[in-house]
Amino acid sequence: MFSDESRFSLSSDSWRVTIWREHGTRFEPRNITERHHFPSRGVMVWAGIMMDGQTDLHFIDTGSVTAQRYIDEVLEPYVRLFRGALSPDFIFMDDNASCHRAVLIDDFFETENLQRTPWPRTPLI
Repeated sequence: MFSDESRFSLSSDSWRVTIWREHGTRFEPRNITERHHFPSRGVMVWAGIMMDGQTDLHFIDTGSVTAQRYIDEVLEPYVRLFRGALSPDFIFMDDNASCHRAVLIDDFFETENLQRTPWPRTPLI
């Protein structure tokens, strides 16, 4: 199983706006957009995919995803469940997010006897 989470926002997460415009038209009214900078609501969504299926989407409540939240909301209810349903040869892979690399997560995988494959490193060119 490979898993990932993404945050979806109702507004831009960036203070920059990218537009395509003709050279020399930067300050023309058609190329100027008024923006209001205020925090917007968003949602964090997690899912896992496998060769023959996928998990349901899991919506993570507001706040940061910490190692403990990752265990409580993803690893225990989904990953442990799928491993039990599929086989002891089940291998899990997540991305290299910092909350996935905490010692608490390593301890969980060892205690639960879950196999995890490392995130591939990009070769230096």
